[in-house]
Amino acid sequence: MKKIEHIGIAVKDLSLANEVYQKLMGYQHYKTEEVASEGVTTSFFKCGESKIELLEGTTEDSAITKFVNKRGEGIHHIAFAVDDIRAEVDRLVNEGFTVLNKEPKRGADNKWVVFLHPKSSHGVLVELCQDVDPAMIES
Repeated sequence: MKKIEHIGIAVKDLSLANEVYQKLMGYQHYKTEEVASEGVTTSFFKCGESKIELLEGTTEDSAITKFVNKRGEGIHHIAFAVDDIRAEVDRLVNEGFTVLNKEPKRGADNKWVVFLHPKSSHGVLVELCQDVDPAMIES
């Protein structure tokens, strides 16, 4: 693991949350992005070398909508930057972690992502992130 890439925070209303975090951080978010495959819209704030990712569900069956409906707004996941996501997945499986998606999928902010089940990491959903490498894109 290289660093904490971002902390994901599930919110009901992205516009409202952006206003709150703009006041908190003292500056505006640098990017908003829809990830249609996950039913989510994201907004990113830089925080040193890491980021805060605000997530709003866009469909009733998205993981974020379900999370907010069940638990309310709050920290959803912690993401770690890795150099080789496939090697890291193999290492973590060998260490006994349960991987939710062994094959990396496209996430927000130009990343490949894999998630570890919270039951493997004391109730915390862990995301592994790697910058998209054109060599990893399947045609």
